[in-house]
Amino acid sequence: MTFTIYNTATRSKEPFEPLNPERVLMYVCGPTVYNLVHIGNARPAVIFDLLKRVLDTLYPEVVYARNITDIDDKIMKAAAESQRSIESISNEYADAYVADMAALNVLQPTLSPKATDHIQPMLDMIQSLVDKGHAYAAEGHVLFDVRSMHDYGKLSNRSLEDMLEGARVEVAPYKKYGGDFVLWKPSSNDEPGWDSPWGRGRPGWHLECSAMIAEHLGESIDIHGGGRDLVFPHHENERAQSQCAHGGKQFVKYWMHNGYINIDGEKMSKSLGNFRTVRGLLEQYHGEVIRFALLSAHYRSELDFSASLLDQSKASLDGLYTALRSSASLPSVEVDIKEHAAFNALLDDLNSALAISELHALAKELNRDGENAKPETRASLLKLGQLLGLFSVDAETWFKGEASDDDAAIDALVLERDEAKLAKNWARADEIRDELKELGIVLEDSKTGSTWRRA
Repeated sequence: MTFTIYNTATRSKEPFEPLNPERVLMYVCGPTVYNLVHIGNARPAVIFDLLKRVLDTLYPEVVYARNITDIDDKIMKAAAESQRSIESISNEYADAYVADMAALNVLQPTLSPKATDHIQPMLDMIQSLVDKGHAYAAEGHVLFDVRSMHDYGKLSNRSLEDMLEGARVEVAPYKKYGGDFVLWKPSSNDEPGWDSPWGRGRPGWHLECSAMIAEHLGESIDIHGGGRDLVFPHHENERAQSQCAHGGKQFVKYWMHNGYINIDGEKMSKSLGNFRTVRGLLEQYHGEVIRFALLSAHYRSELDFSASLLDQSKASLDGLYTALRSSASLPSVEVDIKEHAAFNALLDDLNSALAISELHALAKELNRDGENAKPETRASLLKLGQLLGLFSVDAETWFKGEASDDDAAIDALVLERDEAKLAKNWARADEIRDELKELGIVLEDSKTGSTWRRA
């Protein structure tokens, strides 16, 4: 089956044909590190982590870059409010982001470039745009002249007038046209800044990604991803400055964008106060539960994120892990998952929701067949789940948690209860069940004895 993805630029699903089949190039916009990241930041991290995993099964090399924006007005404000340095703030929250994503089983990208390490490439790109007549200096600023690009607005499918009206910002007097955007802006003495031909200043947000892509991946890449909110203005402006700086060469072949997250039916926003940090959610749920929840809907659809969804995801994972635990005695075998329906679902524009339903079908088959279950069925469930970034722990650890000093005592009580049942000492068996329940232990009885898990 051909791998197809939805291309925002053409607003259609297309077969994926990389520029170089030997080396696929992908870039995803990472976080601006001024605070702990929220669940909205986690969705693209998880989605494009899954994409990277799928691409790795299809191509010999996939170079995946996800940047860190470590210079931004929000970071400057956070530093001023906390009376700390910008570097201290950005380093703390960059590390926190990496740790939170690791808890969601998001693998580290090939490259994690930081904006402040790429000031010279940014200055070089600005100079190129000025030299080519696509940018101009004004009052310490350098701005991109959007009217100099014949198809500006093509990615977001907007006219210049629509974009200017939608921006809802006061037009600065130094702009030739209201829609022109900043490439470089002046810094005051107490603000971070770098020397440039246009005075001491700092880069515009849009410029940072274009310069890092050109520096590490080249002038043209296969895939650029991010949240739907980045289509305009961020990705539209990236496309403009990159293609104009590089003589009109196509910047990105496939643009991919994930849908918004709603919290309990409302669009997540600071004004509503319904932000949910990943760190806070991890205090209540295993990272794999959060990842499962984020993959439970198609990446392009809106996702209603709620406690109910997380609880359902936990129950679904419990069911899959139960099938793996009950079939643990089956011998390990090698399987080719590329012909499986779950893999084909992922090849169809990364349909993780359908792939998960196919995992449940495999688990159902294992449970139905019991002692006669096929080793290939279990191996397929395990391998496909791991492709989705699930099953990061073995089944026993999933249910019992990391080994602790209490485990031996619990095992002894479960064994005593099994012996009491054999002796038809029902009173003692019930007593032990109640005792374990008080400890938060759930018993599951089968023909071969009892197993336990933490509630």
